[in-house]
Amino acid sequence: MATTLHGESVTLRPATADDVPALTAIRATPEVYARWRGGPDLAAEVAADLADELNPVLAIEYGGRTVGAIQWHAEQTPDYRHAGMDIFLDPSVHGRGLGADAVRTLARHLITDHGFHRLVIDPAADNAAAIACYRKVGFRPVGVMRQYERGSDGSWHDGLLMDLLAEELS
Repeated sequence: MATTLHGESVTLRPATADDVPALTAIRATPEVYARWRGGPDLAAEVAADLADELNPVLAIEYGGRTVGAIQWHAEQTPDYRHAGMDIFLDPSVHGRGLGADAVRTLARHLITDHGFHRLVIDPAADNAAAIACYRKVGFRPVGVMRQYERGSDGSWHDGLLMDLLAEELS
């Protein structure tokens, strides 16, 4: 995806190899790492994510610097067609509405430019801040996915499936 998208406060642009150091540093912060764990070489994982053409990664820019990433994926089977997204944001900019701005901006693009009628996102069920962020955009809880992801302690944790229909985008 070569498109640059502009939100109210953020710019979403295709992430490049130049973004790997900043995104790696953000992923390594305790707040982000707890939700986006990784292996011993986070830089290699970030670089691999950027190379994945099926799941485009956009750098989130704010105030002239990279403050996170948002990526999306698509189910293209005609009878189940929808898109999903994932996001992480530098904790130093939390609480400013940038996450909601980034999610809303990408959602608008996926609905308007790609024709998706339904979007999904799946935060950890205990991630109240993320859930509140996605609700601001119009996502609604669909249900709890029990023992959905493995935590850093090795135990399984629940996820919350949320979806948004095109007409619900706020």
